[in-house]
Parts: sequence; C-alpha cells; structure tokens
Amino acid sequence: MASRPGNDLWSEIIAEEENQNSNYDTEQSKQQQQPEIAVIYRRKNAVNKQKNDLLIISREKACVGNDNRVSWAQAPVKRVSWNRALSTRGRTSIAVAVFVDQIPQQKLQKRKTKPPIPRGKGLQPANFDKERAYFEEVDSFELLEESPSPKNIWNKGVISENVVKTQLSSVLEKWLFRRRLNYSCGPSKSLSTILGTPSLFKEGPYICDDSFVRTPEKGSALICSSVPSNQECKFCLTGRSVSERIISSRKSSKALPSMAEGDCEVIADAVRNLSLASRPSSLLSHRCEDFAALLDFCGQSAPSTLSDVFSTYCDPKSIIKVGEGTYGEAFKAGKTVCKVVPFDGDLRVNGEIQKRAAELFEEVALSRTLNHLRGDGGHTCDNTCTTFIQTIDAKVCQGRYDNELIRAWEHWDNKHSSENDHPKEFPEDQCYVIFVQEHGGQDLESFVLLNFDEARSLLVQVTVALAVGEAAYEFEHRDLHWGNILLSRKDSAMLQFNLEGKSLHVKTFGLWISIIDFTLSRINTGEDILFLDLSSDPELFEGPKGDKQADTYRKMKEATEDCWEESFPKTNVLWLQYLVDILLLKKTFDRSSKDERELRSLKKRLNSYGSAKEATADPFFRELYVDNTL
Repeated sequence: MASRPGNDLWSEIIAEEENQNSNYDTEQSKQQQQPEIAVIYRRKNAVNKQKNDLLIISREKACVGNDNRVSWAQAPVKRVSWNRALSTRGRTSIAVAVFVDQIPQQKLQKRKTKPPIPRGKGLQPANFDKERAYFEEVDSFELLEESPSPKNIWNKGVISENVVKTQLSSVLEKWLFRRRLNYSCGPSKSLSTILGTPSLFKEGPYICDDSFVRTPEKGSALICSSVPSNQECKFCLTGRSVSERIISSRKSSKALPSMAEGDCEVIADAVRNLSLASRPSSLLSHRCEDFAALLDFCGQSAPSTLSDVFSTYCDPKSIIKVGEGTYGEAFKAGKTVCKVVPFDGDLRVNGEIQKRAAELFEEVALSRTLNHLRGDGGHTCDNTCTTFIQTIDAKVCQGRYDNELIRAWEHWDNKHSSENDHPKEFPEDQCYVIFVQEHGGQDLESFVLLNFDEARSLLVQVTVALAVGEAAYEFEHRDLHWGNILLSRKDSAMLQFNLEGKSLHVKTFGLWISIIDFTLSRINTGEDILFLDLSSDPELFEGPKGDKQADTYRKMKEATEDCWEESFPKTNVLWLQYLVDILLLKKTFDRSSKDERELRSLKKRLNSYGSAKEATADPFFRELYVDNTL
C-alpha cells in the first residue's frame, strides 16, 4: 500500500521535534535578551560628611518549560539596615556593600614667623620704667591693714593649716600704728593699759606677759608670768631659768617708762616674730592661753601639788584607790573621791594621747553646770535632781605622784591587777586636773542588786535624771556604761525630781543612783555648747561586735550621723537600752520569768521613744511614781 508523501510517521516525529526545538530557542533568546536590574540608593545632602553608599542588587531568575514548568526564585534574605531612613519592605537584598569616601585632608596653616630684623639694627632691651615707677610709688606707702593670708601657708615646702593669728600680735600692731602717728605726744601710756588685758587674766594666772617681749635675736619666746621662780614654764621654748625672765603680772599694771623710737622697732620685730604662723611658738601660745583659762576657771594663779589638794580633804596616809579609767585614777580622800586626770603631756597615758587643757576646761564647766540642777545657789527650780554627781571643786596640779598615792595605786594593783600604766612614769612637769566629787558609792559593775524592785528603781532614777538634763540643758551623757553609774543604799524611800515645773516623787527601795564621768557628754549652757567631737576618735567605734557597749557607740554614731555638736536626745535612749541588756545578761538578782519579760518588753518599747523625757511615761515606771504625775 502506497503511502502519501508527508504522511510518514517518522517525518511527523521529526517535524514535531524541530517545532519544539525552535520554540525552545525562541524562549532562550528572549530570556537572554532581558537586562539585569541594578538599583543603587544613596543618601541625600551628604555634604562635607563621611558618605556611606548602600548598594542593593536584586536579581531574579526563572526557567519555564512548556508542560512541566520549573521556576527558581531566590529566597528573601533578612538584612540589617545601616540607614534607618531606608526601608527594606518589598525588596530582596542579596549583597550589601559599604563605601567610605575619604575626605581630603586640609592643609595646615603655616606658622607666622616674626619679620626679619633689618640689617644693622640689633634687639632693643625691654623698657620697664613705667612699671618700676608704679611699684616704687606703691612701696612708699605703709599698709594700714595687712591683707588676709591664704588658708594654707607654705614655709619651706611644709603646709601649716588652720593657723590663727594670735590676739596679742594684732593688738600690738594697732598699738605700734598709734605710736608712730603720735610722735609729738608726751610719754606713752603703759603697754598693758593700751593692750586692754581682759579680766580673765587680771588675777595673774599662768599667762604670757604682754609687757615682756624680746627681739628674735635675743632668742626669747613668750614667757609665762606668775610662775614660781624655781619652776620652768613647760610651754616656753628657751632653756633659761624662769627667775631670769619673768615679770610678774601684778607688776604689769604699773606704768612703764616712756619709750623711744628704737623701742618701737624692737617691739615691731617682736610682733613680726609673733606673726610667723609656721613657728611652733605660736601654737604653744594657744596652749598657754588655754592653760591660763583653765587655771583662772579653777580659781588659781599657779598650779598646786597633788599632796596639797589631797591633804585638804584627808590625811594623806588614809588615801585609798577606788577605781580607774582610761584617762585617770580615782582615789578616796575622806568623804570625797578625787579623780586625777593628766593633760597636756607628751607621754601617752594607757596608750592614749593625753587630753588638752581646752578639753578639761569644758569638762570642768560642764560639771559645774550640772551642779545647778541640785537647786543650790538660787538657780531655777523648774528642772532639778540630785542624781548627777556633785563636783565640789576642781584644781590644777603639777608634779610627780606623791609616795602615798603611789602606795595606794600599788595596793590596788596587787588586789585587782590594774590595766593602767604605773604613775611613776610621769615626768616632773606633768600637769593634772583633780575633780573633787562627793562619794557616790560603788559602780554598777561591782554592786550587787538584791531584787527586781532595785533594778526598776535603778532604771527609773536614771531615766528621769536624763529627762531633767534634757529639759534644762539639752544634756546627753553619751557614755553611760555600767562603770559610770554609782549605787549606794540609804534609808530614804523616796527621791524628788522637778521636771519642767512638775514635782515628781520616785520610789527608791533604799537605792540611790549617781551618774558620773561627763568626758564625752554634750550640754547647752545657754551661752556655749560644750561637746567632744567623737569623729576624731574612730577607734571608739571599732569595738568587738556583740559587745553591748561597743554596739551602743556605733548606734549612737548612726543616730547622730557623726555630727556631735547638735542635740540628739535619742542617744540617752540608746544607753537606757544598754542598761536593760546589762540587767538581763550581766547582773544576777532575785527575779522571775515575768520580770524578765517586762524588761524585754521595755527594751522594745524604748525603740519608739526619741528622748528620755518620752521614756518617763512608759508603763514600766508607772508603779514607781508616788503621786503618779506622769
């Protein structure tokens, strides 16, 4: 059977394949002709700044068949945008490139040079004739008042801070100025009259005699008057005997002979000598003034001896040591107790630096102020009590310990093993203050309480006494440990207090309390605030943790915020809590479990009181008030 041309099976297959190949070639050519898209984004307004160009290139590829199409699309890649102004929404980023254009460096300006010096002309020297004439004119005038000195005065590389110009120096300068202006006047007045010596030194205590001033060439310093001729003033710098240099302060009131102009120059030299703040003599003069003020306050013109003071109150052979402290010793002399406190010496006392005359002056003044609370001498009776120990007298002494005092001290040492240094170590010129006080009994540490009533009486007497001190003088004891509370037994069953004009009678159960040692205390006398800055003694707050006394010091520092001049009656409450702890932990007496619960409850309630006056209204004391005024 003949076939038609063109209808052969193979020809049909070949034609179909050619058809497909032609279509495929056509598609490939179209795809190859499509251009690649490249988009470049740049920042605008990039003038004189570092440029960052972001190049984003997007590509898409696809391959499509006739029947079985297969397409490839590159998956979107998340990128970090380096320019917040650009958005990546709707774009596929496969490459990011950052280009930094380098800014051309600017040329440095050339340094201007001085014009060249013309030939034949040399440098002319500077002319300071106007300046020299100005300073010569200034130097020709005498300054009437010296400019204030800076706080830190430098002298050969050493700083001397907080140096105060002595009053003597400033007064002498004023006198010299008047003296130079009055050449035509007659004989000058007495120098002591012109100086206007204050009344504090009129009685002739240990003072620096203003009328006895030598020039620096002769090598003398400030000389203390009213010193016995066989003694050497410990504050003077020279080693000559006092008898060769002293002019009695009583003779200073007599008129001096007229002085020539040469004498004025001599005194001017002495004034300049006194004004040298870097010299230790000016510092010693301040100590001399403090010593003189202490002597005058104690009613003395010169220091006494220890034996003279003790013999006033007892036979020296009967002296007995009854106690000791860090800064002194306590001796029984008859019906009184004498506390001996060394001061102003270079020798350390029991490892501590000796107190200064100014500190002892404040303690003497504070003790006498508390004497007013006893209602004696016509003082106000709105706030009175007898709980604070009575200070009978205070005297300044100088010299070594007497044999009888050494005997009493060694007897105590053999019996109680003293923790203090032996007083034989004190030098001959050692000074002391003796506080003569009434005998208040035994301290709480050694006293034996009998029952819970005596413990309650102890707490109420101390609390009300502190409240009276707060109301009268803003008083804070600040060191009321069990060694500073004395106890004795008397027949009286009641004790009277006056608190802000209200009379109050307290049951004593035969127990009388006396508060002693006001070294760390704070008081407002109405004229001055007497206190001791405890921030200068950081070791006081470094006691062992868990020790009730050391913990109380730290609580007191926290309550005052280390500002010891201000009034913080909360410190009295802290020491009341300390006493409650002592009664619970250290003292043994007849008590029940109910009594201990009452003491613990009292300690908790004391936390809510801000002063001893507030604590007097606590229910713990209610039964001890006879008239129940509070």
